[in-house]
Amino acid sequence: MTAYEQTGTARPVRRLRYRAANLLDWVMLGLLLAGIALFILYPIVSVVSTSFFVKGQFTLQYYLDLFTKSNLKLIGNSLWVATLSSSFTTFFAFCIALYAFCSKEKTRRLLQNGLLLTMISPPFVSALAFILLFGRRGIITYGLLGLSVNPYGWHGIVILQTIGNISFATLLLLASFDTVDLKQVLASRDLGANPWQTLWHVVIPLVRPGLLSVIFTLFTMNLADFGTPIVIGGRYKVLATEAYLQVISTANLGKASAISVLMVPTAVVAFYFYRKTLSQSGSLAEGSKSFSGSGYEFELPRSIRCLLLSVVGLFFTVMALKYGNILLSTVSNTATGHIQFTTKYFHDLPRSQMSSYWRSIRYAVLSGVAASFLGILLSYYTHRRRLLGMKGVEFIASLPYIIPGTFFGLGYVAAFSHEPFLLRGTGLIIICNYTFRQISVANKSANAAFSAIDEKLEAAAQDLGASRMEVFFGVILPLLKSTFLTCFITVFTSSMTSVGAIAFLISPGKNVASMELFQSIENGRYGVAAVQAVMIIAVTLGINLFSMYLLNRGRKNQKGGNGRVPEAGSSQEAV
Repeated sequence: MTAYEQTGTARPVRRLRYRAANLLDWVMLGLLLAGIALFILYPIVSVVSTSFFVKGQFTLQYYLDLFTKSNLKLIGNSLWVATLSSSFTTFFAFCIALYAFCSKEKTRRLLQNGLLLTMISPPFVSALAFILLFGRRGIITYGLLGLSVNPYGWHGIVILQTIGNISFATLLLLASFDTVDLKQVLASRDLGANPWQTLWHVVIPLVRPGLLSVIFTLFTMNLADFGTPIVIGGRYKVLATEAYLQVISTANLGKASAISVLMVPTAVVAFYFYRKTLSQSGSLAEGSKSFSGSGYEFELPRSIRCLLLSVVGLFFTVMALKYGNILLSTVSNTATGHIQFTTKYFHDLPRSQMSSYWRSIRYAVLSGVAASFLGILLSYYTHRRRLLGMKGVEFIASLPYIIPGTFFGLGYVAAFSHEPFLLRGTGLIIICNYTFRQISVANKSANAAFSAIDEKLEAAAQDLGASRMEVFFGVILPLLKSTFLTCFITVFTSSMTSVGAIAFLISPGKNVASMELFQSIENGRYGVAAVQAVMIIAVTLGINLFSMYLLNRGRKNQKGGNGRVPEAGSSQEAV
């Protein structure tokens, strides 16, 4: 066969492959839009409509019932606890973030890694450790001090919500401190301001939007938290626990939906301040120089620095006590106030709970892969292809991350408990909940990554005959390996420790490890709960460390020249 004949034969094949790739492009876009509509928008609409309709008739009865005398007390309790917890958490988080801001880069990274490690535990580990250390038969209160202290009540809720959210709030504030313009700080010092004046008049005003965002985000999280009040609240009831009990005990989905809808306005306010923080940080960043990586060490007065260091030391001491006590409780009985070593709790762990453990890992891996891929795909269609209406789709995809987890979970109950989308009672509904609740995380990470990739790479590939899907899979995805892995770590960790969004979706034979842990603590089986907590922490930490190893190895290869992201102007070489 001559070269001319070969070329003539190859052209129809290439044309057919190009058309197939374009068809795949539209199919993937259609599936993405359908998934967001079905698993995000539809549940949100369903839970709102459930709160307004009874047997097809419009009514405000569920909302009117919320403002009875007994329910007004619940609202007051919720606001009181959420306000205190948010305020205390923000104070401690600000102290730790400020200490990191004023420290050397090495110390800052060490603090960040330590904070990340404290976030891989299930949400009820703090409650479990608090009861074992400071309960009526706690190791410290009863064993060391001989006291029988009642840890249950509003004070217990405030303490645990504060401790549990400090790491998250600190990381958010560190991101705000990164936007502080080094040039403004240096200018302040050059004009004769001392460190305290510079901190008060320059640094704090620049991070104020971030502080407001953190406060309202924490307020929303604490308002929607039902697990901590159930475990440690005793007779002190809040709105979130009432919503949980309305579904679990009485199957009153309408009232539970109305309670959840009431929590949404605070989430919207939090999102408003979050967006304001982003817009202000963006305007500040133009022509500025960030502290991160600058090598500049902000000097504070010695007394303030010592105070901040004591807060940092106190926090990590509490974390060490928490995790050390959990580890100790797996092999010891402290009910008498004294430590008695035993292996009883490992034998008491039912085989059915082991199946829940492996099921959680499978669900978390599938969700991590799916959410990471869909988030990158959404970012590609929105910010690379710039398709009409995709920014609205992106906003809809961010809603599950804005609204409380209980609201999103109730939405799945309302939407998928009947035909034509009967998914309740299956494992698929849990995987979808995990995936679409976290898709916004992957999307935001991909947006940042796309801004660092030269669009000339894609243009060059298309000039050489590549279809859009070939560009996506052959050029873009390989450059986003680090982003994909980072998103996978985040989604996997969140899925392994999630409770609020899936509490209403669990069915017999489809339980997961985090809910098994919650049920063990609720039933007073603290030793078994400690074993379950350690198992969840171990697998989450293991997957995180392995993924970070792969991530660091990939970055080293890039520095060494392997898998190098080409600079602008070298796109022909890359293709």
